[in-house]
Amino acid sequence: MAGPAPLIVPALKKHTATILWAHGLGDSGAGWMPVAENFRRRGKFDEIAFVFPNAASIPITVNFGMKMPGWYDISTFNDLAQAHDQPGILKSRAYFNSLIKAEIEKGIPSSRIILGGFSQGGAISLFSGITCSDKLAGIFGLSSYLLLHGAIKEYVPADNPNKDTPIFMGHGSVDPLVKYDWGVQTAQVLKEMGWNVDFRTYEGLAHSAEPREIDDLEKWIGERLPPLGDNVSATK
Repeated sequence: MAGPAPLIVPALKKHTATILWAHGLGDSGAGWMPVAENFRRRGKFDEIAFVFPNAASIPITVNFGMKMPGWYDISTFNDLAQAHDQPGILKSRAYFNSLIKAEIEKGIPSSRIILGGFSQGGAISLFSGITCSDKLAGIFGLSSYLLLHGAIKEYVPADNPNKDTPIFMGHGSVDPLVKYDWGVQTAQVLKEMGWNVDFRTYEGLAHSAEPREIDDLEKWIGERLPPLGDNVSATK
């Protein structure tokens, strides 16, 4: 569910690709902007615009109904694989679909768009990405898990345009919140359903990200969204 307008780190050269990066529960888009700013300082991804959406503040059941930025409600941290707020999930999916459409309307092909995020943002990105009606360049989820996995096939388009879209997942081995086993199980379920999942384990990492993981993600992004050059149209 959408909150304030997304924060944007624009492309420095011709805008040929976009990454939509979703934050976790209680965070905001600003929380992940330093990653893109670090890429900029090192001269990485000059043709890519980074879009950091902001979730609306909603009551979160597991936090005694306290309002905080969230893409959907969570009723328990004991079994996130079962605690699914279907209406909230579908509203957020519709929002991410609208962000993808907005990029396409700017002239960015869907095949030059990556959707991803961390924790709850990674979970909604995995769900929105594999059920998207437009072919994406890639999908990533850091410390995340699969939403509505028991009914996921109901939401995948009949032509399954993202059946071959690469998926990157990274997970800390000692994550106490989104348990490591949930990440492993998510990757296994997706693989069994035919998706191409690159699952990386980060030993000793809790519910967070670290330089090793961001370095691996950076390499993966570079493979998905190579520069096209100033004289090449993004639509080709």
